[in-house]
Amino acid sequence: MTELDAACQDLIAAGQILDHQGMGDFTRGHVSIRVPGRPEHFIMKPHSVGLDEITRENIVTFDLDGVLVAGTARQHSERYIHSEIFRARPDVNAVIHAHPAHAIAFSATGQQLRALNQGGAVFAGGLPVFTATMDLIRSPETGRAVAACLGPHKAVLMRGHGVAMAGASVQEAVVLCLMLEEAARIQLLASAAGLDDWAFPPDDVAALRDKLTRHEQYAINFDYLARKARNALR
Repeated sequence: MTELDAACQDLIAAGQILDHQGMGDFTRGHVSIRVPGRPEHFIMKPHSVGLDEITRENIVTFDLDGVLVAGTARQHSERYIHSEIFRARPDVNAVIHAHPAHAIAFSATGQQLRALNQGGAVFAGGLPVFTATMDLIRSPETGRAVAACLGPHKAVLMRGHGVAMAGASVQEAVVLCLMLEEAARIQLLASAAGLDDWAFPPDDVAALRDKLTRHEQYAINFDYLARKARNALR
């Protein structure tokens, strides 16, 4: 198996996981992976199919201008989220754009995400919100604006729209996407119940963040989620 074949398999697994975890939103979400050995190209889910319907045959490949270089399937108009994040962040090898309900609801509150659970500990103090538009990101210019708002962080909330997640690997991007949605859900619940001002010491939060953001943790949990999604499809 070539590195490209392995990346395609990871893209397919990522789509199955995200769909199984409730992040499908019809055919609208998308995920991409930078092509191994060719950092100026990335593979991506095509338009008009669900995240669970990615196949080796329908995967499309783009360059960093968002120009199709391989594949015959229909292109996502929001590919510029991916191309401009990849252009701005050489450390990023996978991008997810999804529309998780709790993250979208949380983006409307104006709150800062707090370390109320493990996902909150990962993102607390590092979760910017893109507010320029809730419309689709269909141009390089708006893609660059999203990438600029993301900055050095792992994720950016897009107010009223969704989330863009950037990972050093697709395993990281998928697991963090799910952790962010859970963190948003928990904070919304806590706010509705009357959230007070308690907080763990910053060093305590930083220690937990370090434990949760190691590649081994991402790989183990991605593999588990992939098994779970495959079993559900049988």
